[in-house]
Amino acid sequence: MIRSCGPDLRQVLHMAREWRLIWTYPDRQWGRAMSIPAEAFFLPAGAAGSLQSRIRSMVVQGILAGRLRPGEKMPSSRGLAEHLGVSRITVTLAYADLVSSDYLTARGRSGYFVSETAPRAPVFPQAPARDEAVDFTALTGGRFSHLARISKPEDWERYPFPFIYGQADATLFDHQNWRHCALRALGKRDFAALTSDYYERDDPVLIEHVLRTILPRRGIAARADEVLLTLGAQNALWIAAQVLLGPGKRALVENPGYPGLRTILEASGADVVPVDVDDGGLPPEHLTAGVDVVFTTPSHHCPTNATMPVARRAGLIDAASRGNFVIVEDDYEFEMSFLKPVAPALKSLDREGRVIYAGSFSKSIFPGLRLGYLVASPSFIAEARALRAMVLRHPPGHVQRTVAYFLADGHYDALVNRMKTAFRRRRQVMEDAIAEHGLTVVGKGGFGGSSIWMRAPEGVDTEQLALVLRDDGVLIEPGRAFFHPARSQDNFYRLAYSSIAPTKIAEGIARIAARLHG
Repeated sequence: MIRSCGPDLRQVLHMAREWRLIWTYPDRQWGRAMSIPAEAFFLPAGAAGSLQSRIRSMVVQGILAGRLRPGEKMPSSRGLAEHLGVSRITVTLAYADLVSSDYLTARGRSGYFVSETAPRAPVFPQAPARDEAVDFTALTGGRFSHLARISKPEDWERYPFPFIYGQADATLFDHQNWRHCALRALGKRDFAALTSDYYERDDPVLIEHVLRTILPRRGIAARADEVLLTLGAQNALWIAAQVLLGPGKRALVENPGYPGLRTILEASGADVVPVDVDDGGLPPEHLTAGVDVVFTTPSHHCPTNATMPVARRAGLIDAASRGNFVIVEDDYEFEMSFLKPVAPALKSLDREGRVIYAGSFSKSIFPGLRLGYLVASPSFIAEARALRAMVLRHPPGHVQRTVAYFLADGHYDALVNRMKTAFRRRRQVMEDAIAEHGLTVVGKGGFGGSSIWMRAPEGVDTEQLALVLRDDGVLIEPGRAFFHPARSQDNFYRLAYSSIAPTKIAEGIARIAARLHG
C-alpha cells in the first residue's frame, strides 16, 4: 500500500537529505553542495612532515587561499586516499584533525564539508606602484647597512665543501631528545612558563642550571641577580655596548677581531681603537690610555684561535684596576676543548667586578637557538635588564624552558661530547690535508675549537678567491672583514670544520690548493 502511494523509504531518506542541503545551501547548483573532486588535491614532492600533517596543510592552504569554499563537500576519505596513494586511516585522521580546528565539519554519513566558519586568509589589494618621496638612505646616513659583515650564501648546504663557521651539523645533533624536551616544555605543567609575560625576569629554572651547570665549568661563582639571558652572544654584546658606551667614550677591540662586535661599537658612536693581537691574544702592555671598555676573547681569540696565557690575563685585570676601565669577555666556543682543558675564564679572576662575561648556547646547541647570557655585577645587570625590557622584554619562555630540560636531563653534556669527538677527527683530517698541500696555517689554537686561521700567498685577494672557489663547490671565509678598515689585510681566510663531513675535507682542501698554486 505504501509502495503504491508514494516513494519508498530509501527515496524518503534521499529527499530528506536533499531538503537539508537545499535549506543549508540554497545558492549552489539548485540547492546541492558542490563536491570537490579528489583530483583537485596533490601532495608536493619533497614537502616536510608526516603524510597526515601534509594532507592537513594541503587542505588548510586550499581553504585559506579560497580554492575550497565554505559548504563544499570534500572527497571521501577512501577516494582521496586512493588518489594520493596513502592509507585511508591517514586521510581519516587528517580530516578529524581539521574538524577539531573548525576547517571542516563532519555530517555523519554525508561526509566532510568545508566549515562555514573556517578561517579565511584576508584579501589584500595589490600594492600600486608609487614614487618613493623619502630618500631613507640620505635620511639615515646608511649608519648600519654600510658596516662590514661576513657574507655567507643562504644555500650553503648545497655546496659539497662548506668550510664555513658557526653552522650546525644535523648528523651530530640530538634530534630525539631535543624534541622530547620541547614537547615537555609545551605540557600543561609548564603552561605558565610557555605563555606568561616575564616582564623583565627570566625563567628561574634555566637560571638555576646556568648557575649550577655552566658557569662553574668556567670557574665562575655567581648569584641569580648577576645573570641576564639574552638572544645570543651578539645581543649580549650589543646590550653591554649600549649600557657602557656612547659618543665621547673609548672602546678597545682586538685586531683582527669579531666583525659583529666592531659594527656594534661603530654604531654606538664610541671611539673604537684597534690593538693588534699576537700568539697570546691581546697584549695588555699595548693598551692605550683613557680607554673606557676593553672587549676581548681571551680563551679562544676570534679568528686566530689564540689563547691568552693566565699570566697575561692577570696582567689585564691589573691594568683594568689601575686604569679604571671595564672588560667585556666574549667566551664563545669554550665547550669545544677536545685537545686539552681550556683555561678558566677571565671573569673567574675578577675580584672588583670589572669583568662582564658574555656566553652563548649557539655554538654548543645550534645557532638558530639565539640564546645567550651576561654575567656581571648586580648594578650592571639591573641596567642591562632595563634596556632589554625596552627592546624585547625577555627571550621566549618556551625556548628557555626547553634548554633548561635539555641541561637537566644530561642531553647537553652528551651532545657536547659527541661534537668534541667529531671535531677532533675532522681537525686531524684537515691538518693532514693542509700539510700535504703546503697551505699556510697562521692560528689553530691549542685546545680545540672548530676552525683554522689561514694565510694565502702575498698578492692573493681571498675575497676573489672565495668567489672562484664557489664554482668548485668550496666555501671559505675571506679574512678582510675581521680586520679594522685602517689595518685591512686581504690574504687571510678562515676554514671551519663544524658543518663539513670528514670524508669531504681532503678533497675540499685539494681544490683550495689547486686554485692557490695553479
